[in-house]
Amino acid sequence: MSVASSDLTKLAVDTIRTLSMDAVQTANSGHPGTPMALAPIAYQLFNHTMNYDPAQPNWPSRDRFVLSCGHASMLLYSVLHLSGVQKTDEDGNPTGQPSIGLEDIKTFRQIGSPCAGHPEYGEAAGIETTTGPLGAGVTNSVGMAMAEKWLASNYNTAEHALFDYNVYALCSDGDLMEGVACEAASLAGHLKLDNLCWLYDDNHITIEGDTALAFRDDVAERFQGLGWNVVKVSDANDLNALAGAIEEFKACNDRPTLIIVRSIIGYGAPNKQDTHGAHGAPLGWDEVALAKSAYGLPAEEKFYIPEGVREHFDENLGARGAEAYKAWSSLWSDYQAQNPEKAAELNDLFAGRLPEGWDQDIPVFEASEKGDATRNSSGKVLNAIAQRVPFMIGGSADLAPSNKSNLTFDGAGDFLPGAFGGRNLHFGIREHAMAGIVNGMSLSGLRSYAATFFVFTDYMRGGMRLSAIMHQPVIYILTHDSIGVGEDGPTLQPIENLTACRAIPGLYVFRPGDANEVAECYRTAMQIDNAPSAFVLSRQNMETLDRTQTGSASGCSKGGYVVMDCEGTPEVILMGSGSELGLCVDAARQISADGKNVRVVSIPCMELFAAQSPEYLEEVLPSGVTQRVAVEAGLQMSWDRWIGLQGKFVGMSGYGASGPYSEVYKHFGITVDAVVSAANSF
Repeated sequence: MSVASSDLTKLAVDTIRTLSMDAVQTANSGHPGTPMALAPIAYQLFNHTMNYDPAQPNWPSRDRFVLSCGHASMLLYSVLHLSGVQKTDEDGNPTGQPSIGLEDIKTFRQIGSPCAGHPEYGEAAGIETTTGPLGAGVTNSVGMAMAEKWLASNYNTAEHALFDYNVYALCSDGDLMEGVACEAASLAGHLKLDNLCWLYDDNHITIEGDTALAFRDDVAERFQGLGWNVVKVSDANDLNALAGAIEEFKACNDRPTLIIVRSIIGYGAPNKQDTHGAHGAPLGWDEVALAKSAYGLPAEEKFYIPEGVREHFDENLGARGAEAYKAWSSLWSDYQAQNPEKAAELNDLFAGRLPEGWDQDIPVFEASEKGDATRNSSGKVLNAIAQRVPFMIGGSADLAPSNKSNLTFDGAGDFLPGAFGGRNLHFGIREHAMAGIVNGMSLSGLRSYAATFFVFTDYMRGGMRLSAIMHQPVIYILTHDSIGVGEDGPTLQPIENLTACRAIPGLYVFRPGDANEVAECYRTAMQIDNAPSAFVLSRQNMETLDRTQTGSASGCSKGGYVVMDCEGTPEVILMGSGSELGLCVDAARQISADGKNVRVVSIPCMELFAAQSPEYLEEVLPSGVTQRVAVEAGLQMSWDRWIGLQGKFVGMSGYGASGPYSEVYKHFGITVDAVVSAANSF
């Protein structure tokens, strides 16, 4: 008997559908149509395709499933429940409890339920990534596939195929309309990622109605042009055709695969023509009952799981996964005995732990009046760290020579088509996809970073925000940070970007003021394992402060500290970050020479500084000193908390201008004289 004709198979597929319908209707919120249409795909992938052990959902060599069309979240929750995926504890170990219980499904879209409106990473085992914004999930999947290629290239041996997994992403018309998906698909095609399979739900429907309103792409031809293998399935309910298409993916060894699956949204709903309602709103209990009758299931019984369905998943996915995990565990034990050094690296990677001695080569920079651009000192520190952290990997959106993000030590190498062992990634001019891809690599255990000019955070903000939501320790290296870009002019001079990045909750924004602050900010950021960091770095040189005459740069670990001080209580406090810290120091020298008590405070990371104790904040910024001046070649908005109602700001209020950077600073009045004048104006 074929899979497609099995009564139990049909029962399992229809149970995914009815659980999804009931959850959406109970919440009176959500999208039932897509889970109804795509239930056969989820069933086929989990129960008959994926190398996945529900009892070990964090197994490093598991196949990954990404539901990029996150509005169909109940599809994922239903299949995780029926598959028996286990809940994990804080250390990622299985607990024996269900990751998604039936009570969780009954509280779909309610506060406290792991069954959120869109899948949220960390809420339940089996959710591989957060997929709210369309296009984000498929982009993450490219990073996951790249991670597998890198891990296999660096750690597999002839006897030990530790890493040999595929990445499946289920996506919609909306995903493929988003530009970020095309960026990611282009890079995946270039890299020939034959372990990556996207299944495209070609249902011709978006929220506004038929896709013909705004979308007439020949998707097959587009992806063939991007270097993909394209397979078509004319009916999502044809499990034999789905199985055949997946076998074609597995047989393809020189490119990623797109399986285009034609589906009918709201399949089985009584009024199939009302596809917009089935997609974007609950059906209503009457139509839910009619749909259940059409499937041959009890019309009035809610959250019904027929006898034999869970056992059906256990006998297929469960048994297959348990056997595969057992074989891998034996392989891993043997690997540890035969390759202890490599195994130690992997144990650190699996635990999310930095290797011992990871920071021992971080340089200390000598005092220099000429100094250096922080992008240059960043490159030196990055290389010193990455050489000690073997699973640190990253690259730039075509700008590595300029933002100094390339790893130059022996053995760093390049990650290229067919040569996946290198640690320098080349993203091309694809900033948004780059941010999503490094998220996927981070979700796979790598310490990933991405680099570009700071102004292009406008393009990658979506991915940076998701790094923060998912608590991923991605590092963003962002150079050319201000009007110091100079002749390139207003379009490339980031003015509002500091404020915009600081507005992302959970993103630590570091703007170091000299080379030793760069070193200490990296040391601090690398130890943050549950949040991303952004390094905002200069193109122009800045003085390397003489730390025998100033506060230690180790104060960066608290986000802000006293750089220069006076005897007794200061009369005025100057505050700055980045290249403007030097203006504060020079201004303080003039002010103190005139007999005024002045303190200089560096605040390279406002988020860390704000998290310090009230006592420390009072020590650095005494509340009784209201005469404060902040200096930054950006907007005042993020400084208001620190300068108070009486404070002054020396910075930007509009866009920049084209000219030599020193002249641009003068043009906008961001000078030592302006800082001195502001300090003396109280």
